[in-house]
Amino acid sequence: MIRITIDGRQGTFDPGVTVAEALCALLPENAPQVLCTLCGGVCMELSEPLDKDAELTTLTYHHEEGRRVYERSLRFLFLLSLKRLYPGKKVRMMHSVGHGLYMRLIEGDMGHDMARALEADMRELAAQDLPFKKEIWTREEAIAYFEKEGWMDKAELLRYRPSRQITMYRIGELCEYFYGAMLPSTGYIRTFRIKPHFPGVVLMAPGENDPTQPAPYESRSKFLRQFAQSQQWCSILGAQNAADVNRMIKEGRLREFIRVNEALHDRSIAGIADEITRRGARVVMIFGPSSSGKTTFANRLAVHLRVLGQKPHLLSLDDFYRNRADIPLEADGKPDLEHVDALDIPHLTECLEGLLAGRDVLMPRYNFHTGSRMPEGWHLQLGEKDLLLVEGIHGMNDRITAEVPEQLTFGVYVSALGCINLDNHNRIRTTDVRLLRRIVRDMRMRSTSPMQTIDMWPKVRAGEEKWIFPNQEKADVMFNTSLHYELPVLKTMAYELLLAIPKSAPEYLVARRLLKVLNYFLPADAGVMHEIPPLSILREFVGECSFYDNH
Repeated sequence: MIRITIDGRQGTFDPGVTVAEALCALLPENAPQVLCTLCGGVCMELSEPLDKDAELTTLTYHHEEGRRVYERSLRFLFLLSLKRLYPGKKVRMMHSVGHGLYMRLIEGDMGHDMARALEADMRELAAQDLPFKKEIWTREEAIAYFEKEGWMDKAELLRYRPSRQITMYRIGELCEYFYGAMLPSTGYIRTFRIKPHFPGVVLMAPGENDPTQPAPYESRSKFLRQFAQSQQWCSILGAQNAADVNRMIKEGRLREFIRVNEALHDRSIAGIADEITRRGARVVMIFGPSSSGKTTFANRLAVHLRVLGQKPHLLSLDDFYRNRADIPLEADGKPDLEHVDALDIPHLTECLEGLLAGRDVLMPRYNFHTGSRMPEGWHLQLGEKDLLLVEGIHGMNDRITAEVPEQLTFGVYVSALGCINLDNHNRIRTTDVRLLRRIVRDMRMRSTSPMQTIDMWPKVRAGEEKWIFPNQEKADVMFNTSLHYELPVLKTMAYELLLAIPKSAPEYLVARRLLKVLNYFLPADAGVMHEIPPLSILREFVGECSFYDNH
Protein backbone atom coordinates (compact mmCIF):
# COMPACT_ATOMS: atom_id res chain seq x y z
CA MET A 1 0.00 0.00 0.00
CA ILE A 2 1.07 3.61 -0.55
CA ARG A 3 0.28 6.65 1.61
CA ILE A 4 -1.25 9.65 -0.18
CA THR A 5 -1.76 13.04 1.46
CA ILE A 6 -3.89 15.68 -0.29
CA ASP A 7 -4.26 19.11 1.32
CA GLY A 8 -3.45 17.56 4.70
CA ARG A 9 -5.85 14.60 4.46
CA GLN A 10 -4.17 11.23 4.37
CA GLY A 11 -5.15 7.75 3.19
CA THR A 12 -3.65 4.46 2.03
CA PHE A 13 -4.22 3.11 -1.49
CA ASP A 14 -3.13 0.38 -3.83
CA PRO A 15 -0.24 1.37 -6.11
CA GLY A 16 -1.53 2.62 -9.46
CA VAL A 17 -4.37 4.67 -7.99
CA THR A 18 -4.83 7.86 -10.02
CA VAL A 19 -4.66 11.32 -8.52
CA ALA A 20 -8.37 11.78 -9.33
CA GLU A 21 -9.33 8.54 -7.52
CA ALA A 22 -7.34 9.47 -4.42
CA LEU A 23 -8.83 12.97 -4.54
CA CYS A 24 -12.41 11.64 -4.66
CA ALA A 25 -11.69 9.35 -1.71
CA LEU A 26 -10.01 11.97 0.48
CA LEU A 27 -11.71 15.23 -0.55
CA PRO A 28 -14.99 14.32 -2.25
CA GLU A 29 -16.50 17.73 -1.49
CA ASN A 30 -13.66 19.58 -3.27
CA ALA A 31 -12.95 17.16 -6.12
CA PRO A 32 -15.20 18.82 -8.77
CA GLN A 33 -13.27 22.11 -8.54
CA VAL A 34 -9.75 20.60 -8.67
CA LEU A 35 -8.00 20.78 -12.07
CA CYS A 36 -4.55 19.43 -11.20
CA THR A 37 -2.24 18.98 -8.21
CA LEU A 38 1.27 19.91 -7.16
CA CYS A 39 3.74 17.33 -5.95
CA GLY A 40 6.77 19.28 -4.79
CA GLY A 41 7.28 21.73 -7.62
CA VAL A 42 5.80 19.48 -10.32
CA CYS A 43 2.29 19.80 -11.73
CA MET A 44 0.57 16.38 -11.71
CA GLU A 45 -2.45 15.64 -13.89
CA LEU A 46 -5.55 14.12 -12.31
CA SER A 47 -5.19 11.09 -14.59
CA GLU A 48 -1.63 10.43 -13.35
CA PRO A 49 -1.17 7.02 -11.60
CA LEU A 50 0.66 7.06 -8.26
CA ASP A 51 3.05 4.23 -7.37
CA LYS A 52 4.73 5.62 -4.24
CA ASP A 53 3.94 7.78 -1.22
CA ALA A 54 3.08 11.34 -2.23
CA GLU A 55 2.03 14.63 -0.67
CA LEU A 56 -0.18 16.65 -3.03
CA THR A 57 -1.64 20.15 -3.05
CA THR A 58 -4.79 20.78 -5.07
CA LEU A 59 -4.97 23.54 -7.67
CA THR A 60 -8.26 25.03 -8.87
CA TYR A 61 -9.08 27.65 -11.49
CA HIS A 62 -8.16 30.33 -8.92
CA HIS A 63 -4.50 29.29 -9.25
CA GLU A 64 -2.54 30.40 -12.31
CA GLU A 65 -1.31 26.89 -13.09
CA GLY A 66 -4.88 25.58 -12.89
CA ARG A 67 -5.98 28.23 -15.40
CA ARG A 68 -3.16 27.27 -17.75
CA VAL A 69 -4.16 23.58 -17.62
CA TYR A 70 -7.76 24.57 -18.36
CA GLU A 71 -6.78 26.80 -21.29
CA ARG A 72 -4.59 24.11 -22.90
CA SER A 73 -7.45 21.63 -22.73
CA LEU A 74 -9.90 24.20 -24.07
CA ARG A 75 -7.63 24.79 -27.06
CA PHE A 76 -7.52 21.04 -27.73
CA LEU A 77 -11.31 20.95 -27.66
CA PHE A 78 -11.44 23.82 -30.19
CA LEU A 79 -8.99 22.04 -32.52
CA LEU A 80 -11.00 18.83 -32.27
CA SER A 81 -14.20 20.62 -33.34
CA LEU A 82 -12.36 22.42 -36.14
CA LYS A 83 -11.10 19.08 -37.47
CA ARG A 84 -14.58 17.52 -37.24
CA LEU A 85 -16.50 20.36 -38.88
CA TYR A 86 -13.92 21.93 -41.19
CA PRO A 87 -11.31 19.30 -42.06
CA GLY A 88 -8.33 20.82 -43.82
CA LYS A 89 -8.73 24.22 -42.16
CA LYS A 90 -5.72 25.37 -40.14
CA VAL A 91 -5.77 27.94 -37.37
CA ARG A 92 -3.18 30.15 -35.68
CA MET A 93 -3.69 30.95 -32.00
CA MET A 94 -2.23 34.41 -31.66
CA HIS A 95 -2.57 36.41 -28.44
CA SER A 96 -4.68 37.09 -25.38
CA VAL A 97 -7.50 39.62 -25.26
CA GLY A 98 -8.44 39.93 -21.60
CA HIS A 99 -9.41 36.40 -20.57
CA GLY A 100 -9.83 35.34 -24.19
CA LEU A 101 -7.53 34.04 -26.90
CA TYR A 102 -7.67 35.59 -30.36
CA MET A 103 -7.21 33.19 -33.27
CA ARG A 104 -7.77 33.17 -36.99
CA LEU A 105 -7.51 30.82 -39.92
CA ILE A 106 -4.20 30.69 -41.75
CA GLU A 107 -6.21 30.88 -44.98
CA GLY A 108 -9.68 32.44 -45.02
CA ASP A 109 -11.87 34.17 -42.46
CA MET A 110 -14.04 32.97 -39.57
CA GLY A 111 -17.58 34.38 -39.67
CA HIS A 112 -20.50 34.24 -37.23
CA ASP A 113 -21.91 30.99 -38.63
CA MET A 114 -18.58 29.24 -38.26
CA ALA A 115 -18.16 30.52 -34.69
CA ARG A 116 -21.66 29.34 -33.69
CA ALA A 117 -21.12 25.90 -35.27
CA LEU A 118 -17.79 25.41 -33.52
CA GLU A 119 -19.15 26.44 -30.12
CA ALA A 120 -22.14 24.09 -30.44
CA ASP A 121 -19.88 21.18 -31.41
CA MET A 122 -17.48 21.93 -28.56
CA ARG A 123 -20.36 21.82 -26.08
CA GLU A 124 -21.48 18.49 -27.49
CA LEU A 125 -17.96 17.06 -27.13
CA ALA A 126 -17.67 18.42 -23.60
CA ALA A 127 -20.96 16.71 -22.65
CA GLN A 128 -19.58 13.39 -23.93
CA ASP A 129 -16.76 13.60 -21.36
CA LEU A 130 -14.19 12.17 -23.77
CA PRO A 131 -10.84 11.30 -22.16
CA PHE A 132 -7.64 13.01 -23.25
CA LYS A 133 -5.67 9.81 -23.78
CA LYS A 134 -2.00 10.20 -22.97
CA GLU A 135 0.49 8.38 -25.21
CA ILE A 136 4.29 8.30 -25.18
CA TRP A 137 5.77 8.73 -28.65
CA THR A 138 9.28 9.06 -29.93
CA ARG A 139 10.22 12.45 -31.30
CA GLU A 140 10.48 10.93 -34.78
CA GLU A 141 6.96 9.47 -34.55
CA ALA A 142 5.55 12.87 -33.54
CA ILE A 143 7.40 14.64 -36.36
CA ALA A 144 6.05 12.12 -38.89
CA TYR A 145 2.47 12.59 -37.59
CA PHE A 146 2.63 16.39 -37.75
CA GLU A 147 4.09 16.28 -41.26
CA LYS A 148 1.21 14.03 -42.32
CA GLU A 149 -1.27 16.54 -40.84
CA GLY A 150 0.44 19.40 -42.66
CA TRP A 151 1.50 21.05 -39.38
CA MET A 152 5.04 21.75 -40.55
CA ASP A 153 5.58 24.37 -37.84
CA LYS A 154 5.25 21.68 -35.17
CA ALA A 155 7.31 19.14 -37.07
CA GLU A 156 10.18 21.58 -37.54
CA LEU A 157 10.12 22.77 -33.92
CA LEU A 158 10.29 19.23 -32.50
CA ARG A 159 13.64 18.77 -34.24
CA TYR A 160 15.03 21.20 -31.64
CA ARG A 161 13.48 19.32 -28.71
CA PRO A 162 16.23 17.99 -26.38
CA SER A 163 14.26 14.93 -25.20
CA ARG A 164 13.71 12.05 -27.62
CA GLN A 165 10.31 11.20 -26.06
CA ILE A 166 7.17 13.28 -26.17
CA THR A 167 3.84 13.00 -24.35
CA MET A 168 1.05 13.22 -26.93
CA TYR A 169 -2.67 13.53 -26.21
CA ARG A 170 -5.33 11.88 -28.33
CA ILE A 171 -9.08 12.08 -28.86
CA GLY A 172 -10.12 9.93 -31.78
CA GLU A 173 -8.05 10.80 -34.84
CA LEU A 174 -6.64 14.03 -33.41
CA CYS A 175 -3.33 13.96 -31.56
CA GLU A 176 -1.67 17.08 -30.15
CA TYR A 177 1.06 18.33 -27.84
CA PHE A 178 0.60 21.44 -25.69
CA TYR A 179 3.88 21.76 -23.75
CA GLY A 180 2.25 21.18 -20.36
CA ALA A 181 -0.27 19.31 -18.21
CA MET A 182 -3.85 18.68 -19.40
CA LEU A 183 -7.25 17.90 -17.87
CA PRO A 184 -8.37 14.24 -17.75
CA SER A 185 -11.32 14.67 -20.12
CA THR A 186 -13.52 17.09 -22.03
CA GLY A 187 -16.13 16.93 -19.24
CA TYR A 188 -13.95 19.19 -17.10
CA ILE A 189 -14.32 21.99 -19.68
CA ARG A 190 -17.60 23.41 -18.45
CA THR A 191 -17.28 27.12 -19.15
CA PHE A 192 -16.36 28.90 -22.40
CA ARG A 193 -17.78 30.76 -25.36
CA ILE A 194 -16.65 31.82 -28.81
CA LYS A 195 -17.00 35.49 -29.73
CA PRO A 196 -16.79 36.35 -33.43
CA HIS A 197 -14.11 38.98 -34.00
CA PHE A 198 -13.66 39.29 -37.75
CA PRO A 199 -11.54 38.05 -39.41
CA GLY A 200 -11.04 35.63 -36.52
CA VAL A 201 -12.67 34.68 -33.21
CA VAL A 202 -11.92 35.09 -29.53
CA LEU A 203 -12.11 31.91 -27.45
CA MET A 204 -13.33 33.15 -24.07
CA ALA A 205 -12.39 31.29 -20.88
CA PRO A 206 -13.79 32.01 -17.41
CA GLY A 207 -12.57 34.95 -15.38
CA GLU A 208 -10.32 34.29 -12.41
CA ASN A 209 -12.94 35.11 -9.79
CA ASP A 210 -15.90 33.16 -11.20
CA PRO A 211 -15.02 29.90 -13.00
CA THR A 212 -18.72 29.24 -13.65
CA GLN A 213 -19.13 32.08 -16.17
CA PRO A 214 -17.19 33.02 -19.33
CA ALA A 215 -15.32 36.26 -18.72
CA PRO A 216 -16.99 39.27 -20.38
CA TYR A 217 -15.32 40.41 -23.56
CA GLU A 218 -13.40 43.66 -23.13
CA SER A 219 -13.02 45.77 -26.24
CA ARG A 220 -9.36 46.74 -26.66
CA SER A 221 -9.12 48.21 -30.13
CA LYS A 222 -5.75 49.96 -29.65
CA PHE A 223 -4.27 46.84 -28.11
CA LEU A 224 -5.43 44.73 -31.05
CA ARG A 225 -4.10 47.27 -33.57
CA GLN A 226 -0.69 47.06 -31.89
CA PHE A 227 -0.73 43.28 -32.17
CA ALA A 228 -1.71 43.58 -35.82
CA GLN A 229 1.33 45.81 -36.40
CA SER A 230 3.48 43.23 -34.62
CA GLN A 231 2.18 40.55 -36.97
CA GLN A 232 3.17 42.78 -39.91
CA TRP A 233 6.64 42.95 -38.38
CA CYS A 234 6.66 39.15 -38.22
CA SER A 235 6.02 39.06 -41.96
CA ILE A 236 8.75 41.63 -42.65
CA LEU A 237 11.21 39.70 -40.49
CA GLY A 238 10.14 36.29 -41.79
CA ALA A 239 9.63 34.92 -38.28
CA GLN A 240 6.30 33.69 -36.94
CA ASN A 241 7.37 30.77 -34.73
CA ALA A 242 10.36 29.58 -32.70
CA ALA A 243 11.56 27.32 -35.53
CA ASP A 244 11.84 30.37 -37.84
CA VAL A 245 14.18 32.07 -35.37
CA ASN A 246 16.22 28.89 -34.93
CA ARG A 247 16.59 28.57 -38.69
CA MET A 248 18.09 32.07 -38.85
CA ILE A 249 20.53 31.19 -36.09
CA LYS A 250 21.61 27.98 -37.87
CA GLU A 251 22.03 29.80 -41.18
CA GLY A 252 24.07 32.61 -39.62
CA ARG A 253 21.42 35.28 -40.33
CA LEU A 254 20.77 36.39 -36.74
CA ARG A 255 22.87 39.55 -37.08
CA GLU A 256 20.76 40.80 -40.00
CA PHE A 257 17.62 39.77 -38.12
CA ILE A 258 18.67 41.92 -35.15
CA ARG A 259 19.43 44.92 -37.38
CA VAL A 260 16.06 44.88 -39.11
CA ASN A 261 14.18 44.26 -35.84
CA GLU A 262 15.93 47.22 -34.19
CA ALA A 263 15.30 49.42 -37.24
CA LEU A 264 11.58 48.69 -36.97
CA HIS A 265 11.68 49.76 -33.31
CA ASP A 266 13.52 52.95 -34.15
CA ARG A 267 11.14 53.86 -36.94
CA SER A 268 8.15 53.33 -34.65
CA ILE A 269 9.64 55.51 -31.90
CA ALA A 270 10.37 58.23 -34.46
CA GLY A 271 6.72 58.14 -35.53
CA ILE A 272 5.58 58.58 -31.92
CA ALA A 273 7.92 61.58 -31.54
CA ASP A 274 6.44 63.11 -34.71
CA GLU A 275 2.89 62.71 -33.33
CA ILE A 276 3.80 64.25 -29.95
CA THR A 277 5.33 67.25 -31.70
CA ARG A 278 2.39 67.62 -34.07
CA ARG A 279 -0.02 67.60 -31.12
CA GLY A 280 1.98 70.20 -29.16
CA ALA A 281 1.95 67.99 -26.04
CA ARG A 282 3.81 69.28 -22.98
CA VAL A 283 3.37 66.23 -20.71
CA VAL A 284 3.98 62.74 -22.14
CA MET A 285 2.83 59.98 -19.79
CA ILE A 286 4.79 56.75 -20.39
CA PHE A 287 3.30 53.78 -18.55
CA GLY A 288 3.10 50.01 -18.76
CA PRO A 289 3.70 46.80 -16.80
CA SER A 290 6.92 45.65 -15.18
CA SER A 291 9.92 44.79 -17.36
CA SER A 292 8.44 46.36 -20.45
CA GLY A 293 11.44 48.61 -21.08
CA LYS A 294 9.69 51.87 -20.15
CA THR A 295 12.87 53.62 -19.02
CA THR A 296 14.86 52.84 -22.16
CA PHE A 297 11.87 53.73 -24.33
CA ALA A 298 11.58 57.10 -22.56
CA ASN A 299 15.29 57.82 -23.16
CA ARG A 300 15.07 56.82 -26.83
CA LEU A 301 11.95 58.91 -27.31
CA ALA A 302 13.82 61.87 -25.79
CA VAL A 303 16.55 61.48 -28.43
CA HIS A 304 14.00 61.54 -31.27
CA LEU A 305 12.23 64.56 -29.78
CA ARG A 306 15.53 66.44 -29.65
CA VAL A 307 16.00 65.70 -33.36
CA LEU A 308 12.69 67.55 -33.88
CA GLY A 309 13.89 70.59 -31.93
CA GLN A 310 12.14 69.72 -28.66
CA LYS A 311 13.79 69.82 -25.23
CA PRO A 312 12.48 66.82 -23.29
CA HIS A 313 13.03 66.32 -19.54
CA LEU A 314 12.64 62.87 -18.01
CA LEU A 315 10.69 62.52 -14.77
CA SER A 316 10.16 59.28 -12.88
CA LEU A 317 7.01 58.82 -10.83
CA ASP A 318 9.18 56.73 -8.48
CA ASP A 319 10.61 60.00 -7.13
CA PHE A 320 7.11 60.90 -5.89
CA TYR A 321 6.74 57.90 -3.59
CA ARG A 322 5.59 58.70 -0.08
CA ASN A 323 7.83 57.88 2.84
CA ARG A 324 7.63 54.15 3.53
CA ALA A 325 5.68 54.64 6.77
CA ASP A 326 2.92 56.43 4.80
CA ILE A 327 2.55 53.87 1.98
CA PRO A 328 -0.64 51.70 2.01
CA LEU A 329 -0.13 48.16 3.28
CA GLU A 330 -0.96 44.87 1.63
CA ALA A 331 -2.85 42.09 3.40
CA ASP A 332 0.47 40.66 4.65
CA GLY A 333 1.40 43.98 6.26
CA LYS A 334 4.10 44.88 3.73
CA PRO A 335 4.11 48.24 1.86
CA ASP A 336 2.07 48.06 -1.35
CA LEU A 337 4.39 49.83 -3.79
CA GLU A 338 2.02 49.07 -6.67
CA HIS A 339 -0.85 51.09 -5.14
CA VAL A 340 -1.55 54.49 -6.68
CA ASP A 341 -1.73 55.99 -3.18
CA ALA A 342 1.88 54.97 -2.64
CA LEU A 343 2.56 58.14 -4.65
CA ASP A 344 2.30 61.63 -3.18
CA ILE A 345 -0.22 62.76 -5.79
CA PRO A 346 -0.85 66.23 -4.29
CA HIS A 347 2.88 66.99 -4.46
CA LEU A 348 3.08 65.60 -8.01
CA THR A 349 0.14 67.79 -9.04
CA GLU A 350 1.75 70.84 -7.46
CA CYS A 351 4.99 70.21 -9.36
CA LEU A 352 3.26 69.66 -12.71
CA GLU A 353 1.10 72.78 -12.32
CA GLY A 354 4.16 74.87 -11.45
CA LEU A 355 6.17 73.58 -14.40
CA LEU A 356 3.35 74.16 -16.90
CA ALA A 357 2.98 77.68 -15.54
CA GLY A 358 6.65 78.35 -16.29
CA ARG A 359 7.81 78.55 -12.65
CA ASP A 360 11.08 77.26 -11.24
CA VAL A 361 10.14 74.09 -9.32
CA LEU A 362 12.19 72.07 -6.82
CA MET A 363 11.75 68.45 -7.95
CA PRO A 364 12.05 65.56 -5.47
CA ARG A 365 14.40 62.58 -5.40
CA TYR A 366 13.53 59.32 -3.63
CA ASN A 367 15.91 56.93 -1.88
CA PHE A 368 14.60 53.36 -2.01
CA HIS A 369 17.27 52.15 0.41
CA THR A 370 15.99 54.42 3.18
CA GLY A 371 12.39 54.43 1.95
CA SER A 372 12.16 58.21 2.16
CA ARG A 373 12.46 61.37 0.10
CA MET A 374 15.99 62.75 -0.09
CA PRO A 375 16.55 66.15 1.56
CA GLU A 376 18.14 67.61 -1.59
CA GLY A 377 16.14 67.90 -4.83
CA TRP A 378 16.82 69.48 -8.21
CA HIS A 379 15.49 72.57 -9.95
CA LEU A 380 13.53 72.49 -13.22
CA GLN A 381 11.88 75.23 -15.25
CA LEU A 382 10.24 74.67 -18.64
CA GLY A 383 10.83 76.93 -21.61
CA GLU A 384 8.84 77.26 -24.82
CA LYS A 385 10.25 74.10 -26.43
CA ASP A 386 10.53 72.08 -23.22
CA LEU A 387 8.27 69.14 -22.43
CA LEU A 388 8.07 66.45 -19.76
CA LEU A 389 8.42 62.70 -20.26
CA VAL A 390 6.82 61.23 -17.14
CA GLU A 391 7.57 57.52 -16.72
CA GLY A 392 5.83 55.21 -14.25
CA ILE A 393 3.21 52.48 -13.95
CA HIS A 394 0.44 54.94 -12.97
CA GLY A 395 1.01 57.36 -15.84
CA MET A 396 -2.58 57.35 -17.15
CA ASN A 397 -4.38 56.84 -13.86
CA ASP A 398 -7.32 59.26 -13.61
CA ARG A 399 -6.06 60.45 -10.23
CA ILE A 400 -3.03 61.90 -12.03
CA THR A 401 -4.27 62.87 -15.48
CA ALA A 402 -7.28 64.73 -14.04
CA GLU A 403 -4.86 67.39 -12.78
CA VAL A 404 -3.17 67.98 -16.17
CA PRO A 405 -4.88 69.85 -19.06
CA GLU A 406 -6.05 67.17 -21.51
CA GLN A 407 -4.94 69.11 -24.58
CA LEU A 408 -1.36 69.17 -23.24
CA THR A 409 -1.18 65.47 -22.34
CA PHE A 410 -0.09 62.55 -24.52
CA GLY A 411 -0.19 58.95 -23.27
CA VAL A 412 2.11 56.13 -24.43
CA TYR A 413 1.42 52.58 -23.28
CA VAL A 414 4.60 50.51 -23.38
CA SER A 415 4.53 46.73 -23.10
CA ALA A 416 6.32 43.63 -24.37
CA LEU A 417 3.53 42.12 -26.48
CA GLY A 418 5.16 38.92 -27.67
CA CYS A 419 4.33 37.90 -31.21
CA ILE A 420 6.59 34.86 -31.70
CA ASN A 421 4.76 31.58 -31.05
CA LEU A 422 6.25 28.20 -30.22
CA ASP A 423 4.04 26.92 -33.04
CA ASN A 424 0.70 27.88 -34.57
CA HIS A 425 -1.27 26.36 -31.67
CA ASN A 426 0.96 27.44 -28.77
CA ARG A 427 1.74 31.08 -28.07
CA ILE A 428 4.47 32.33 -25.76
CA ARG A 429 2.82 34.39 -23.06
CA THR A 430 3.98 37.98 -22.77
CA THR A 431 4.04 37.67 -18.97
CA ASP A 432 6.58 34.83 -19.25
CA VAL A 433 8.85 36.90 -21.49
CA ARG A 434 8.65 39.86 -19.10
CA LEU A 435 9.48 37.56 -16.18
CA LEU A 436 12.55 36.26 -18.03
CA ARG A 437 13.64 39.85 -18.67
CA ARG A 438 13.24 40.69 -15.00
CA ILE A 439 15.09 37.58 -13.80
CA VAL A 440 18.08 38.52 -15.95
CA ARG A 441 18.02 42.21 -14.97
CA ASP A 442 17.46 41.66 -11.24
CA MET A 443 20.27 39.13 -11.02
CA ARG A 444 22.66 41.43 -12.91
CA MET A 445 21.77 44.79 -11.34
CA ARG A 446 20.29 44.00 -7.93
CA SER A 447 21.87 40.65 -7.04
CA THR A 448 18.34 39.32 -6.64
CA SER A 449 18.18 35.57 -7.19
CA PRO A 450 15.78 34.05 -9.75
CA MET A 451 13.92 32.40 -6.85
CA GLN A 452 13.34 35.78 -5.20
CA THR A 453 12.18 37.33 -8.47
CA ILE A 454 9.78 34.45 -9.18
CA ASP A 455 8.49 34.62 -5.61
CA MET A 456 7.53 38.30 -5.86
CA TRP A 457 6.13 38.07 -9.41
CA PRO A 458 2.51 37.24 -8.40
CA LYS A 459 2.31 40.51 -6.44
CA VAL A 460 3.65 42.43 -9.41
CA ARG A 461 1.08 40.76 -11.68
CA ALA A 462 -1.75 41.50 -9.26
CA GLY A 463 -0.75 45.17 -9.24
CA GLU A 464 -0.69 45.26 -13.04
CA GLU A 465 -4.18 43.77 -13.29
CA LYS A 466 -5.50 46.33 -10.84
CA TRP A 467 -3.65 49.52 -11.78
CA ILE A 468 -2.21 49.26 -15.29
CA PHE A 469 -4.20 47.10 -17.70
CA PRO A 470 -7.54 48.89 -17.00
CA ASN A 471 -5.90 52.14 -18.21
CA GLN A 472 -4.08 50.90 -21.30
CA GLU A 473 -6.79 51.94 -23.78
CA LYS A 474 -6.53 55.53 -22.49
CA ALA A 475 -3.15 55.85 -24.19
CA ASP A 476 -2.89 57.83 -27.42
CA VAL A 477 -0.45 55.28 -28.84
CA MET A 478 1.01 51.92 -27.85
CA PHE A 479 4.55 50.75 -28.35
CA ASN A 480 5.51 47.07 -28.39
CA THR A 481 8.98 46.66 -26.87
CA SER A 482 9.13 42.95 -27.69
CA LEU A 483 12.00 41.90 -29.93
CA HIS A 484 11.69 38.82 -32.10
CA TYR A 485 15.27 37.78 -31.35
CA GLU A 486 15.29 38.27 -27.57
CA LEU A 487 14.51 34.74 -26.33
CA PRO A 488 17.71 33.21 -27.78
CA VAL A 489 19.62 36.04 -26.08
CA LEU A 490 17.80 35.71 -22.76
CA LYS A 491 18.39 31.95 -22.88
CA THR A 492 22.15 32.48 -22.75
CA MET A 493 21.75 34.39 -19.47
CA ALA A 494 18.75 32.78 -17.76
CA TYR A 495 18.89 29.08 -18.61
CA GLU A 496 21.55 27.95 -16.11
CA LEU A 497 20.06 30.19 -13.40
CA LEU A 498 16.66 28.55 -13.78
CA LEU A 499 18.18 25.09 -14.04
CA ALA A 500 19.79 25.58 -10.61
CA ILE A 501 16.42 25.99 -8.84
CA PRO A 502 15.81 22.71 -6.95
CA LYS A 503 12.71 20.61 -7.52
CA SER A 504 11.82 20.96 -3.83
CA ALA A 505 11.56 24.77 -4.10
CA PRO A 506 8.12 26.41 -4.52
CA GLU A 507 9.57 28.40 -7.42
CA TYR A 508 10.44 25.25 -9.37
CA LEU A 509 7.02 25.10 -11.05
CA VAL A 510 7.50 28.49 -12.74
CA ALA A 511 11.19 27.85 -13.45
CA ARG A 512 10.32 24.57 -15.20
CA ARG A 513 7.66 26.32 -17.28
CA LEU A 514 10.16 28.96 -18.42
CA LEU A 515 12.77 26.30 -19.18
CA LYS A 516 10.26 24.46 -21.36
CA VAL A 517 9.93 27.56 -23.52
CA LEU A 518 13.67 28.19 -23.67
CA ASN A 519 14.34 24.54 -24.55
CA TYR A 520 12.90 25.15 -28.01
CA PHE A 521 15.23 28.05 -28.85
CA LEU A 522 18.84 27.77 -29.89
CA PRO A 523 21.06 30.09 -27.83
CA ALA A 524 22.45 33.20 -29.48
CA ASP A 525 26.15 32.96 -30.26
CA ALA A 526 28.29 35.09 -27.92
CA GLY A 527 29.70 37.01 -30.89
CA VAL A 528 26.21 38.07 -31.95
CA MET A 529 25.69 39.89 -28.65
CA HIS A 530 27.82 42.76 -29.98
CA GLU A 531 25.23 43.27 -32.72
CA ILE A 532 22.62 44.40 -30.17
CA PRO A 533 22.74 48.23 -30.27
CA PRO A 534 23.69 50.02 -27.03
CA LEU A 535 20.33 51.86 -27.14
CA SER A 536 18.27 48.67 -27.62
CA ILE A 537 15.34 48.03 -25.30
CA LEU A 538 16.94 44.65 -24.58
CA ARG A 539 20.08 46.34 -23.23
CA GLU A 540 18.03 47.52 -20.23
CA PHE A 541 17.94 43.87 -19.15
CA VAL A 542 21.10 42.23 -20.49
CA GLY A 543 23.41 45.19 -19.76
CA GLU A 544 25.73 47.56 -21.61
CA CYS A 545 23.02 50.17 -22.22
CA SER A 546 24.44 53.59 -23.13
CA PHE A 547 21.79 55.39 -21.09
CA TYR A 548 22.76 53.97 -17.69
CA ASP A 549 25.72 51.56 -17.77
CA ASN A 550 29.25 52.87 -17.38
CA HIS A 551 31.78 51.81 -20.00
